[in-house]
Formats: sequence, structure tokens, C-alpha cells
Amino acid sequence: MSRQDGSARQVTRGDVDDTGASILHIDMDAFFASVELLDHPELRGKPVIIGNPEGRSVVTSATYEARRFGVTAAMPVSKAIRLCPQATILPPHHQRYTEYSRQVMAIFRDATPLVEPLSIDEAFLDVSGARRLIGSPAVVGQHIRERVHRETGLTCSVGAAATKFVAKVASGRAKPDGLLVIPPAETLAFLHPLPIRALWGVGAKTEESLHRLGLSTVGDVADTPLATLTRAVGEATGVKLHELSHGRDARRIVTATSEKSIGHEVTFDVDVTDPARVRLELLRLADQVAVRLRKSGASARTVAIKVRFEDFTTVTRSRTFSEPTNVGRRLFEGANELLTVLGIDGRAIRLIGVRAEQLTDEQDAVAALWDPDEEWREAETTIDSLRARFGGQAVRRASLLGRKGNDTAGGTRAPAP
Repeated sequence: MSRQDGSARQVTRGDVDDTGASILHIDMDAFFASVELLDHPELRGKPVIIGNPEGRSVVTSATYEARRFGVTAAMPVSKAIRLCPQATILPPHHQRYTEYSRQVMAIFRDATPLVEPLSIDEAFLDVSGARRLIGSPAVVGQHIRERVHRETGLTCSVGAAATKFVAKVASGRAKPDGLLVIPPAETLAFLHPLPIRALWGVGAKTEESLHRLGLSTVGDVADTPLATLTRAVGEATGVKLHELSHGRDARRIVTATSEKSIGHEVTFDVDVTDPARVRLELLRLADQVAVRLRKSGASARTVAIKVRFEDFTTVTRSRTFSEPTNVGRRLFEGANELLTVLGIDGRAIRLIGVRAEQLTDEQDAVAALWDPDEEWREAETTIDSLRARFGGQAVRRASLLGRKGNDTAGGTRAPAP
């Protein structure tokens, strides 16, 4: 969810020279919240928060009216309610979001085959080849906006520019429900007055380093010698910020995409101090990750864990296997080793997560002459078949069965972002 609340909205009105501004960044407006409002039209124009008010759920999305009170994604719903007590809380329906995303992405691909999805609700498009069929970039952007609204009832914001970076900044400035075209000749005039947070890769730490140099705008960064930037933020970041501040971004649209990682995490309803209970949840998460790996025909060379303590301190650790795997037991063993080294005994844990990284084709996992996971692999693939036939809860590990089949480590579960 974007932090923008629409208060600084900037849109293109009337004719504009969009020659060369053929890269579009299209971002759905408050996507999850907007989908929910399709069933609650009486709440339009009012602050609405998507999340579960019970337990320790976090905000999935919020309308722009709620964002103006400081509500942001991943914020605890309890805090969001304190910031905006008049907001209506609606539960999320992730399957609906997926279906609407498919519709929207299909509309994008009808305009051009050069579509690079970034997430469920945003994508880059190269519309340089759509001029003859639809029109100039501005016309294409407006055509897509109108079609999305007509066919789904949702709105989107479009930025058009010569580069990905500038197009993404422009779409953010156009929110909500706007179109902003940045002609190549006006790129620097658009970028330089913006705060340095507008630059990709500038988080709180980098922003602090740049502020120590007396820099506060993108223009300030552009005027700073490259050597000075690299001394302050490192060579890689310094070079990137130097290029972006001058409007330079050589990346092209990449249409072939594959998952770079697969993860699941859980936020406990109450902080957990029992290591055995944490490890039980770790096993459950490892199984879920393994199932998704096998469904996508992938294996992982690396397993990582994420642990968030009661004070919101968050740490991650990872290890690489000698051979890639998509076996839950192997992922759990690696994750458990990481947890042991981390030393959690006695510490209250708020969230735990497991992620498979460095994904490769599944065949790599069984290409070796000797497969150390052979027995577990056979058992888990058999379970996959039984679940496919009788349902996802038909077969479970005995260690994961609580009293009367209930979860023994309650919490809010979701695929990791």
C-alpha cells in the first residue's frame, strides 16, 4: 500500500507532448480497499481499513480517507483504530483480489504485450508499439484507465515517462485516479524539487546520511559530486542515486517473470516465549513453503527465517544447502538450525517466518546420484496427492495436530510479501 494519501495529487490536463514517454507505470488505487468497497458503496468517501480487528492483525489496505490520518499498510490494526477511530473495519478477501488482478492485467496485455507485473496491483508497460492501434502514450494511458473502470468498477493511476523510475514516481503523484505525463524534456524539472525519499532505494538510514550532507531534494543529490555520494552511502547506492537524480534509468520492460522466493509467516495472537511452540510453527510454515515449491515446479538452494520480537526488533538469518530441495522436512531442519543459532530461549516472539530463496528448477533437486531427501520426498509427494484428492486438511503431520484438530500456535497467517 502506498503511503501517498492524494493530498499532493498532480495530473496532466489538456494536450501534452508525450513523444518518447512510452513507459507507463499503472498502479491500482487502494486496490484491496477498493475491491471491498464494490460490495459497500455506502462507504465510499469514508475512512475504511482492511484488516481483522481481533487479535494482532495488521492493516492490509486502507482508503485514502483513512491514510490522511496516518494509517499505513502493515501497521497493527489496533494502532490504526487509535489513529482513525471513525474508520470502518472490513475483513480482507484475498481470493477476490487475485481475481480482479487477473482482469486488470488482461486489460493491460490487450493494450501491449510488453507488460511487467510488479505485484498484484501494479505493472510497467511499454506502449511504444501501441501508437498505431490505440494512440500516443497519453491516449493509451487514458484508454486503459477508462476500460479498467468500465469493466471492474475500480480506478487506477498512470504515470507516463521515458524511464521506469520517472513513470513510477509520476503514477504516485497522480494518485488517486489520475494520469500524469512527464515529457522527456521536462524530466529534471519534475524530479529535482521532489524530496530525496522519491529516489528508489532511499530509506530512513540513507535519508539520514544524505541529510547529514545537507541534501533534502532530488536536485540537491544531482548537484552533489559522485565521489561525495559514494563516501556517504557506499559505491553501489551512490552511483544509483546519482543516475536516478539525473533522470537516467536504463532498465527495460521484462515480460518473463518467475518467483524469486516463496515464503510464509505468522503473527501470534499473544507473544510466544515457549521455544517448542515456536518450532512447531516453524515446521508448519516449512511444510507450507514446500507445498508451494512443488506446485510451482521449483526447488530452493537457500532457506531463511524471519523473527520479530515483542519490541518489534526484526532479524533474519539464512543458510544455503549443498543441494537444492523442495522437501518440507529439509527446509525445517535448516530453519531450525538457524533458530537455534539465533538463541531465542526466553525471548517473547511476535512473528516467525520461513522463506525459500535462490529458486531453481525442481529437477535440480533430484539430479544428484544420491538423494538425501528421497524418503521424505516420497512421503510428502504422497501427501500432496492425498490433499489434492480429499482436501488440504485431509492429511497433516501428527506433530501439528492440537486438541480436536485445532492449531496449537494460534495467529494470523499469510504468505510472506
